Amino acid sequence: MSDAQAANQQATQPQFALQRVFVKDASLETPAGAKAFTQAWQPEINLEMNTRTSQLDEKHYEVVLTLTVTGKNADETAFLVEVQQAGIFLIAGIEGPELHHTLGAFCPNLLFPYAREAVDNFVTKASFPPLMLAPVNFDALYAQQMQQQQAAAAEEAH
Repeated sequence: MSDAQAANQQATQPQFALQRVFVKDASLETPAGAKAFTQAWQPEINLEMNTRTSQLDEKHYEVVLTLTVTGKNADETAFLVEVQQAGIFLIAGIEGPELHHTLGAFCPNLLFPYAREAVDNFVTKASFPPLMLAPVNFDALYAQQMQQQQAAAAEEAH
């Protein structure tokens, strides 16, 4: 095989690599203040997630996973943590629905452990008990989102 053939074959092979992981933005609020520590700790935890993607150049994408975690105790917000965990991904040779799935499910799945750790760090630094968020099935969430979009498109067509 010539060098040109080898380079051409390598160019057509799908490429995927996590280039960098970073916290893009983070915040912690403790609206109840010291009052949160005077009550028995029986929290109700709410997790909201969102992702967004932007293309940086021909082969690089930034994916941002946003976790917003609210801890309520006795109907009062004890803490509110928001973390935007970002990653730069090299993606080449993947197109169409496969690219959309990679950016919408696979990349957030790789970012989640970092975001979960950041949330736990904020919660414990605010003097609350450790908070280990349960794993998330991003493939199932992605499939659900695609079904909702298809159902909405079908409704608009009628």
